[in-house]
Amino acid sequence: MSTTTTDAPKPRRALPPLMSLSDAAAERLRALYAKGDGGKLLRVAVSTKGCSGMSYQIDWVDGAGPGDEVVTDKGVTVLVDRKATLFLIGTVMDYEKKAMSAGFTFTNPNEKGRCGCGESFHV
Repeated sequence: MSTTTTDAPKPRRALPPLMSLSDAAAERLRALYAKGDGGKLLRVAVSTKGCSGMSYQIDWVDGAGPGDEVVTDKGVTVLVDRKATLFLIGTVMDYEKKAMSAGFTFTNPNEKGRCGCGESFHV
């Protein structure tokens, strides 16, 4: 009599969310979407530029395209370019107001460094 043993598959480790929003970013996006132009959505991508090699790019688009991942956090939807997903896994998008500027910022655990001016990064 022969017995066959099968190992149970190892449980998969949960992946971090592709991207999440801080409370400030979600609040700002809600305000922008409320004033919005025909239901446009914010799309986040990564482009090749800057002294460190990569830069965050945000644009308004009419809707999700075939190359977009749809991220919904805190009731707000943001699109992410599928080509940028490997660079953005675990990123938190925030909205900061400073004395002379305001805008979206990204805290990305994949970043290995930034250029001196902070406009570009590398992984």
